[in-house]
Amino acid sequence: MSPDNPDRERPVDEPDRSAPPRASGATSPAAEQPPPGEQPPGEQPQAAEQPPRGEEPVEGPADVAPSAAYQSSLELNFDEPRRPLRAVATVLGAVLALAVLGVPFGLLWAALAPDTPVLKTVEGAIYAEPQPEQPIAADGWFSLLGLAFGLLVALAVWVVLRRRRGPVGLLAAVLGALVAAPVAWQVGRRVGLATFDRLLDTAPAGQAFTKPADLRAGGVDWLLGVLPVPHGNLLLPAFGAAIMYTLLAGWSRWPGLRPEPDPAGLSWVSAGTPAPPAAPEPPAPDAAEPPRG
Repeated sequence: MSPDNPDRERPVDEPDRSAPPRASGATSPAAEQPPPGEQPPGEQPQAAEQPPRGEEPVEGPADVAPSAAYQSSLELNFDEPRRPLRAVATVLGAVLALAVLGVPFGLLWAALAPDTPVLKTVEGAIYAEPQPEQPIAADGWFSLLGLAFGLLVALAVWVVLRRRRGPVGLLAAVLGALVAAPVAWQVGRRVGLATFDRLLDTAPAGQAFTKPADLRAGGVDWLLGVLPVPHGNLLLPAFGAAIMYTLLAGWSRWPGLRPEPDPAGLSWVSAGTPAPPAAPEPPAPDAAEPPRG
């Protein structure tokens, strides 16, 4: 044994022996590995390499097609050009329809508002009581009914004119309620007015009868003798319509205030959002653990 020969059994003068020749059937370790397509039945090929976290996968044409089709359908169905003449015609038609609805509004007010008792004198008719409450009740009933009428008008315009929701629908509701209020006032105050005028002309002094309901807290002024301008509680229907329509617009689920179709074949998740990676399958009970280190 020496520093050059650590083997004790080997003589110092014995030369190094060459390696034994390899048998003809033996193969190298690299050649023993099977081709990639021929894996043993117990082994599975490695999964494809996933993109690093923080980087979104590139979207292919199949991912963009549903979103593009949905956008094109919206442009065809709901982005039609706004024509001024058609908008004006819509507003005028809504105002005329709501003015006609002022007739039943006035009839309902005349039925609910109490008549005021009066007494015939030589100089004309006077109140039978010093401070009657019936005129105040008539104003109160008209105010309540007018406010409810404005709310219903805004709701009806929102549902019927769904394709014109926005400034056009708001203008139609407000102007329609503003025109319907004087119509209701004139219709309601004329119920029983002919009988009152006849008794006022023919009844003897001292006879008591009733005067139909009328407004004292509202009326119509004429601007420059041509343009009628309502005031007082005649403005309450328009006020209620404006408030209700604004609330409906604020609570709308659609940004454009008009109903939009749900995209076919799409879920609430955007088409461009990548799907989360699937969780790895648990190992089999009899699978051998990989070598550590």
